[in-house]
Amino acid sequence: MTEPPFGRDGTPGQIPRPAYPTALGASDPDRITLLGHDLAEDIMGSVGFGELAFWLAAQRRPNPGETRVFEAVLAALADHGFTPTAIVTRLTYLSAPDSVQGALAAGLLGGGSRFLGVTEDTGRFLHDVLLSLDGELPTDEQGWDEVAARTVRASRAAGAFVPGLGHHVHKEGDPRTPKLMRVAEEEGLFGPHLALFAAIGRVHPDVLGRTLPLNGAGVCGAALADLGLPLELLRGFALLARTAGLIGQLAEELRHPVARDVFLSVDLNNTPVPPDPFAPDPLARPPHPGPRPED
Repeated sequence: MTEPPFGRDGTPGQIPRPAYPTALGASDPDRITLLGHDLAEDIMGSVGFGELAFWLAAQRRPNPGETRVFEAVLAALADHGFTPTAIVTRLTYLSAPDSVQGALAAGLLGGGSRFLGVTEDTGRFLHDVLLSLDGELPTDEQGWDEVAARTVRASRAAGAFVPGLGHHVHKEGDPRTPKLMRVAEEEGLFGPHLALFAAIGRVHPDVLGRTLPLNGAGVCGAALADLGLPLELLRGFALLARTAGLIGQLAEELRHPVARDVFLSVDLNNTPVPPDPFAPDPLARPPHPGPRPED
């Protein structure tokens, strides 16, 4: 005699089917739904990719102003020339032309604290400062400048860098920064993260004794945070943007290859030197990784 199945509470009955709830994609033989809408009828041909990416992450449809700011961020971060992410993508394709996905993945895996990751670092940094404030947020530039000055002084005292300050190319100013701030202002989305970031740009020379630009990756992090998107995903949005750029890098590599020249330039010009054994000093502090404002 077969024993009856038992439920999770120990009583005879059917074992409950597991449930995996999702508001994202689902399908049956006749229909595909996404975010509660018919994919074919409601979304395809009607919703742009940037708008959809925002919608997927926030699970709410952005308004036109939010979409404009979000897509301006994606455009700002899509490509920035022969950065390490672009070079490694091209070199990986040279080595494994049968693996486009490997070449793209190699470039995306290089998005870290010095390139692309500054977007997340800046958003988190600004957000932490805002959370630390007592009372109401400032309502004018003077108030924001006071907060920014305290923030920069505290970072300097701790021997830390302020994320989003400085750029190895755009030393006199990153053109992406004022443009994105202007777009956010036009759309009524210039919020506290952007206000604090702008104030840091105004006051840091008096604290640091030198003037550094507010870089594009940093302003993108501030803008994304002001859009209310999850801080944990800010680097993901930067990688989403850079995926398009890396596809462009591969498309150009197919027609106008440079990866072999890069490889041969290193391979044919290396210089053998004697080994330099590492001698750790247990009392020495590890070297600081250096500035992180590259992209």
